[in-house]
Amino acid sequence: MGSWARGSGVRFGRTALAVVVLLCGLTLVGGFVNKDRCTGPMFDQWGRSEPDYKERTERDVCYSDIQHLWIGRDIDRHVFPYVDGGITDEGQLVGGTVEYPVLTGVLIWAGALFTDTDAGFLLGTALLLAPFGLVTAWLLGRLSGWRSLLWAIGPPLVLYAFHNWDLPVVACAVAAVYVVHRGWGRAGADRPLLDRAVAGSVLLAIGFTFKLYPALFVLPLMLYVLTGGPGGRELPAGRRWDVAGAAKVAFVAIATVVLVNLPFALAGFAGWRASFTFQGLRQADITTNSIWYWGSRPFIHSDADEAAFQATVSLLSPLLVFASFALACWLGWLRYRHTGSYPWIQVSAAMLCGFLLLHKVHSPQYTLWLVPMLVLLRVRMGWVIAYFVADLAMGIGIFRWYWAIEYGGATGIYDSFSAQAVMIGVWGRAALLVGLFFAFLTARSTVTDPPPPVPAGALAR
Repeated sequence: MGSWARGSGVRFGRTALAVVVLLCGLTLVGGFVNKDRCTGPMFDQWGRSEPDYKERTERDVCYSDIQHLWIGRDIDRHVFPYVDGGITDEGQLVGGTVEYPVLTGVLIWAGALFTDTDAGFLLGTALLLAPFGLVTAWLLGRLSGWRSLLWAIGPPLVLYAFHNWDLPVVACAVAAVYVVHRGWGRAGADRPLLDRAVAGSVLLAIGFTFKLYPALFVLPLMLYVLTGGPGGRELPAGRRWDVAGAAKVAFVAIATVVLVNLPFALAGFAGWRASFTFQGLRQADITTNSIWYWGSRPFIHSDADEAAFQATVSLLSPLLVFASFALACWLGWLRYRHTGSYPWIQVSAAMLCGFLLLHKVHSPQYTLWLVPMLVLLRVRMGWVIAYFVADLAMGIGIFRWYWAIEYGGATGIYDSFSAQAVMIGVWGRAALLVGLFFAFLTARSTVTDPPPPVPAGALAR
């Protein structure tokens, strides 16, 4: 049977869902073609595209981490990740270790199995990743109707679907929302909330083993279970809070992460640990695109200034990220007190904004993490359009700017459009993330029936 898209009179049934998935497939093809422009037509002895690989990727804005990492992580040698790996004193990963959690490492290895060139690696990886993008479109269509087109045909999917290995983690995060609110099988949403939340926590934990960010959403999900779900209707009889249920959600998430990571840690502890060490050593530099780097440039005049800055960021960034998490959870609690339902999706989205804004690394493809939240929450389209514009400025401008720096183009803010685009991207996204942090917390979900309205000024009290 079909369903009605919430907030509209437009029927959204199986045909509409098929259209969304088909359009997503076409967008993914466009995303692959965009990246594939930088492959071949010739290859050197290591399978690296020629001629002028590096210059083309920046000048033509078709850079991909997938293609780039073909050389330097033993991917081209088909070494299984982590088992024999490690990290040097200079911070260089060796022996097959990659800088990503273990399931992404396995995907990287699998994508390279049947090829000896970076072009083949890009194609093999795209074939592995594309189903996750399609599943995400299907899930969002089932959850939010036509609003899922923001994912299916949005510019970020063209720019970043095959920029890095982010489609699987996004699929896990969206699938967690789906099982919490729609359940599975014949029982569907009639299953007990705790069963659905535990299944959601497993998916979030699996997402953590692809990329780390879904772990953020476990805490809001715990608070959703603690308060009994919508209107507190699924609290245990005679209980004000479901403490045991919230603890079970946390325990299952932790256990899932441990079970997935344990075989790799046992097989090669040094290589497994090196991936985390590498991320901890990353600095806020020209490649990270964060407000920390760009905001500090006028005040850095020496190596000593740079060292002090990096030490400060290593301390302040995590503290402020966690502070933003606490603020989101608290404001969500205020909304719960006025509506009777803890807004776990809204709080998760706000926490993601805090992470993207305040973490010392803000890679371009992180936009893919945010797009589902723009689908799942009914924020005004002005927010969406503005963010997509700022993201386009960054996604295109940053590589053109890198090209200008390395190959003698104009690089100053007064004489370089690419430098201006980077500034629009950095500070435009930052301002929008601050606004979206609060817009998400007051938004209605497109997933569940609208809760009672939040009284004016409720979040300020």
